[in-house]
Amino acid sequence: MPVEKVDTLVVGAGQAGVAMSEHLTRSGVPHLVLERNRIAERWRSERWDSLVANGPAWHDRFPGMEFSGTGPDGFPPKEEVADYFVAYAKMIAAPIRCGVAVEKVERHVGRSGFRVETSEGVIEADSVVAATGPFQRPITPSIVPESAGLLQMHSNAYRNPSQLPQGAVLVIGAGSSGVQIADELLRSGKRVYLSVGPHDRPPRSYRGRDFCWWLGVLGKWDAETPGPGTEHVTIAVSGARGGETIDFRRLAMQGMTLVGRTESFRNGLMTFASDLGDNIRRGDANLMSLLDEADAYITSNGLDLPEEPDARKIDADPQCMTHPILELDVAGAGITSIIWATGYDVDYSWLKIDAFDEKGRPRHQRGVSVEPGIYFLGLPWQARRGSSFIWGVWHDAMHVADRIATRRKYMAYHASMKHQAEEQ
Repeated sequence: MPVEKVDTLVVGAGQAGVAMSEHLTRSGVPHLVLERNRIAERWRSERWDSLVANGPAWHDRFPGMEFSGTGPDGFPPKEEVADYFVAYAKMIAAPIRCGVAVEKVERHVGRSGFRVETSEGVIEADSVVAATGPFQRPITPSIVPESAGLLQMHSNAYRNPSQLPQGAVLVIGAGSSGVQIADELLRSGKRVYLSVGPHDRPPRSYRGRDFCWWLGVLGKWDAETPGPGTEHVTIAVSGARGGETIDFRRLAMQGMTLVGRTESFRNGLMTFASDLGDNIRRGDANLMSLLDEADAYITSNGLDLPEEPDARKIDADPQCMTHPILELDVAGAGITSIIWATGYDVDYSWLKIDAFDEKGRPRHQRGVSVEPGIYFLGLPWQARRGSSFIWGVWHDAMHVADRIATRRKYMAYHASMKHQAEEQ
């Protein structure tokens, strides 16, 4: 059986893979995109039912197409986001082959290019783009053993409140996913405990403009590296119910019990750090800092935007902040389930090449690997703060496609000179 050969193989057909295909086509690079499931599969099957995009439709999209069912200032639901990428791939005639898993990529010995083992056979490629994104392997800390008798699931397995048994629930992680899931469970009538770690808490909107707009005009999307000490700080923001600013004190007033970072579990007792107040006040400081910068920008640029004094209102600390719970009898509290909204890690175990550091993270410059012919797309902070967002990955793909096209020209020159030498 002959081995299939392609110039550039793109692994993954989510937002990164679709963007990569568009720019490779524009650059004249022959390519093939392989996807183990369906286009944008994680949007469909690894997110909760009520999820909507965290950015407004005018902002979180590719330049070449608008969302069909959601207006510019709305937040498209997850199924519409997945459908968007399917429609976009069709519009650009992306050469995507679904239902094919990439199992191993290794460099040829003694010649350029790579041997790619897939579930449908072997493919040889001159270049390979890992466009599998940052949400590959759910992180579930090994704190609570299975023997504890609690239903435990990562946020990627949560769909809706009906999944959970009777009783209270502990949600661990207060980024966008954890807060939105905890809020949904509270609204469903559940008793909810939310473990809150360090976070940023931007306004959903301020003075008539969404925070995505503010980050743009203030130049914050273009930051190339996280600020000192912020590498592991999550962002709590929501597009639910038309978009709203996350307010932990308000959630507590509505009946949610806030606790600090989850530390340990032993003999039925869950312990929490004493950092709840500090974490929430740090989020407040982040909010106020952005409001200050926005006000200064409005003044210096003479913008006619309405004042919004209520945006600076901070309610009194609820009892769970003034008298924080540091130890909780899980059974006594009626907790029967735990949702771990604790993020993801990458998994490049299928890439058998020397392109990773000691922690398994890609060594690259703006997606161009230290291993010639290997490229990455969809990484957080790949080129700047906006890299892991829908619009950001599109711009990063443009750069990676240009680097692939440039390398092809160099290799084509080498081949032509070799051919000339052989004819002489």
